[in-house]
Amino acid sequence: MQTGHGEHGDYDEQVGDAGHGVHAGHDVQAGHDERDVHADHDVHAVHAMQAGPDMQAGHDMQDGHDSHAGHDMQAGHDAHAGHAGHAGHAGMSMEDMAADMRNRFVVAAVFAVLVMLWSPMATDMFGLHLPVPFGMRQDIWALVLSLPVVFYSSAIFFTGAVAALRARTLDMMVLVAVGIGAGWLYSLAITLTGGGEVFYEASTMLATFVLLGHWFEMRARGGANDAIRALLDLAPPKAEVIRDGAPVEVPTAEVVVGDLLLVRPGAKIAVDGVVAEGDSEVDESMVTGESMPVHKEPGSTVIGASLNTNGTLRIRATKVGADTALAQIVELVQQAQNSKAPGQKLADRAAFWLVLVALFGGALTFAVWLLVGASFAKAMLFAITVVVVTCPDALGLATPTAIMVGTGLGAKRGVLFKNALALEAAARIQTVVMDKTGTLTKGEPEVTDVVTAEGHSADEVLRLVAAVERESEHPLAAAIVRHAETLGSATLSAAEFENIPGHGAIAEVDGHRVVVGNRRLFEREHIDLGPLAAQRDRLADSGHTAVLAAIDGTAAAAIALADAPRDTSAAAVAELHNLGIEVVMLTGDNRATAERIAADLGIDTVIAEVLPGDKAAKIAELQRDGRKVAMVGDGVNDAPALAGADLGIAIGAGTDVAIETADLVLMRSDPLDVPTALRIGRGTLRKMHQNLAWAVGYNTIALPVAAGVFVPAFGFTLRPEIAAMSMSGSSIIVALNAVSLKRLRLPGRTPTGD
Repeated sequence: MQTGHGEHGDYDEQVGDAGHGVHAGHDVQAGHDERDVHADHDVHAVHAMQAGPDMQAGHDMQDGHDSHAGHDMQAGHDAHAGHAGHAGHAGMSMEDMAADMRNRFVVAAVFAVLVMLWSPMATDMFGLHLPVPFGMRQDIWALVLSLPVVFYSSAIFFTGAVAALRARTLDMMVLVAVGIGAGWLYSLAITLTGGGEVFYEASTMLATFVLLGHWFEMRARGGANDAIRALLDLAPPKAEVIRDGAPVEVPTAEVVVGDLLLVRPGAKIAVDGVVAEGDSEVDESMVTGESMPVHKEPGSTVIGASLNTNGTLRIRATKVGADTALAQIVELVQQAQNSKAPGQKLADRAAFWLVLVALFGGALTFAVWLLVGASFAKAMLFAITVVVVTCPDALGLATPTAIMVGTGLGAKRGVLFKNALALEAAARIQTVVMDKTGTLTKGEPEVTDVVTAEGHSADEVLRLVAAVERESEHPLAAAIVRHAETLGSATLSAAEFENIPGHGAIAEVDGHRVVVGNRRLFEREHIDLGPLAAQRDRLADSGHTAVLAAIDGTAAAAIALADAPRDTSAAAVAELHNLGIEVVMLTGDNRATAERIAADLGIDTVIAEVLPGDKAAKIAELQRDGRKVAMVGDGVNDAPALAGADLGIAIGAGTDVAIETADLVLMRSDPLDVPTALRIGRGTLRKMHQNLAWAVGYNTIALPVAAGVFVPAFGFTLRPEIAAMSMSGSSIIVALNAVSLKRLRLPGRTPTGD
């Protein structure tokens, strides 16, 4: 409930600065540079978006609505970070890429196991002596089995390596291609020249593990962001316009400023405007995130895409096309999303140097062994072993396995991370900004206090007032009835019920004339508030909504209602403080209401009376101080702030648009899931660092062993297949360490370990 946003209906007594309501100037971005829009003012025409320049998911906006027709939106996916060389994936969605990588992995795994079964390693380690089919030599049979792995499963690495080299850069694709290709080509040369020591198994196992790592990572990163499409779909495709005195249905795109629109009960309002005739409650939750319907009467402003609930309205269009609040929010979300640069430069630089180390190490090993008199085959064996052992399959699995476990752990708690970047961002958050209504609070009113005049008891007043309120459909009326029923007040019937829109209601109850409403209704009925006036002002100043009640012409009580905090809000704030995180409340409500709730919950900072379009600017202000900021919200007006924050968190009861825009979605409307998500992020990042440290340490030790440094002194060497197996062991250790993340201590449950 918002107590600073204008009339809420029959008698909602509002306090605070009404000019800061969600309706106050829906130029969401005042002074924002307007684009030249088509003459038909099509709200969608200017918002065809390319959310991901590297990949096109090609979501065609045609959904049967004239106003959407032809507006193709590329809500694509960035190329797989570090794997931009996946030339075979051009034009594919992330889901299709993951499926393709899975298929390649399955083929590689099957044939790599078969190659291993007929390899000398299987003979040496397991005593297997399988007969080679068709009387072939063992190396020829291994060559045949390796063909699907090299020419299908690994093709993506070779095409990626070629693309990287053409772009004059080195990346993971080059290293993987060299590791697989060099080993396989050397073995092919040996096979074609009469046979000898080959290691097809090393190449095929290497391909299998790298593909597994890439598949894991793609699954973790998968999912398109259709925020803009969800926003555009809020607007109704058609509108009823009064032409020559009769309603005519036209496409929303054809509505122009000055048109008079007829909006029936249950219909969406097509464009921003002002009510010319009629009274109704309008549900603006799909745009503002505020759950309480707002009373509209002649002169009230309305927002396009909001839902008219119970009355017929005639609305004069004031803003259409790109000028509407919805269109400008689309623009803000688009800008915020496009401003998010993928933080891959560091990873790319690390990959570049890793490739150089592997290639240089292999070449140096080959040269040194030739210089000391080794045969070409032996030198090549050591060189390829170096490349194989340096190939980053454990390094490649280190991050995605931790991400898979972290995202899975979150999903079990109703915490959905959109991608790996969200997990990492969650680990680095220093400030959490929370929207008040619907996030920290329930978004519905509750009776907090009943102040009675002398000679009246609270039970008597509630019994009579509840009888009147049962006849009303207003949310505040329902709250008073619920409160009376909770206290066990006797149920009475009301007669001669009269609803006074925007003021309140009057009825006869048990022989008494009961007036329930706001101060304007009391003035109309010539009822003097007396001592209750001071009590009413006190309640209003503390951020409550005051409903006044009179019995038989005498002021009897002031009933205080307020948006109640969620049961877990205080615990959530305390948990965030335990993590060393500052908590900020951001709201469009008046300061008195915001300060009252913040004091109850222990919130550090309050930013109140913020216009819907200014939330993103407030987030940017906090970020300018160098802090990593998370935004928690549930409404469309939160979408630009969610997109602009370092981590956007949509709370589950929120709108589809908030959920689509966010990096992280809480399926339950439970604020305690916010610290849960941040703990999962920190735990996952810690496991990623541990895994990376292990993988780097393994390479540091394995590289000199593979290069044959210890052969002269100890005779200790490492064959390529043993190198491949050691990589397997390293990968298993990495995976097991990631799985241990499941024992992470999380708020609200008994810990089972660290």
